[in-house]
Amino acid sequence: MDDTQEKRFQELFRRYDTQGVYLFTHFLDLAALNTLNRCLPRLPRAPWTLFGGAEGCERKMLRLGSEEECGYDQPFPIACVRMAPASAKFAEKLTHRDFLGALMNLGFERELLGDIVVREEEAFLFCEERIAPYIQQSLTQVRRTTVRCSILDALPQGDLFRLERRVVQLASVRADALVAHVFKLSRADAQALFAQGRVFVDGRACADTGYTPKEGEILSVRGFGRMKYIGVDSLSKKGKSNTAVEVFV
Repeated sequence: MDDTQEKRFQELFRRYDTQGVYLFTHFLDLAALNTLNRCLPRLPRAPWTLFGGAEGCERKMLRLGSEEECGYDQPFPIACVRMAPASAKFAEKLTHRDFLGALMNLGFERELLGDIVVREEEAFLFCEERIAPYIQQSLTQVRRTTVRCSILDALPQGDLFRLERRVVQLASVRADALVAHVFKLSRADAQALFAQGRVFVDGRACADTGYTPKEGEILSVRGFGRMKYIGVDSLSKKGKSNTAVEVFV
């Protein structure tokens, strides 16, 4: 566990206990979310919520406080910035890495930036509200492509995160078998990811290769992707489980 991160959470919860006003963290990655989940039983009592800007976001802010306790509501200070080529005709095929690199070149720490969702030529960035105007003004190029940024008043219509339904046959519904089949790995390579601390279930590190996922849980595998566990659709004639997942694509 990250002792420095746990101390930060302890200080934040103590501040809320003393001040009784809404407090927010920066965006938390999977490692920080795992630390939070593990140290929650040792932290002072406080109402808390996690949110990344939209349902399905992996990087999330922690908010301490509630309307019931604070007497008012305060939304998460998260903005959504659309980053799109100025001319689609001359645009390169840009990736998540390309957009992130351009943003980091502006001098931002990663914790100020949430998820980046790439859709065809454009991308949508969740970031701290206070830096959105600077990004809108300053981010004009990603690789060799000229881009224009706009701060959205509302999320774009339709599903921001795209899920692809897949069904895999498993002899037994185990997390390692699921990771191996969905990401086309050998069983040994999949099991190594658990030992390396690269597999998370709903923001909690999972070292148990034999863990049985629950319906609706999100399995994140660093370097490979994410999936939502749906459940067993049916049994094959040989008794294997036809197991359904939705993979974030």
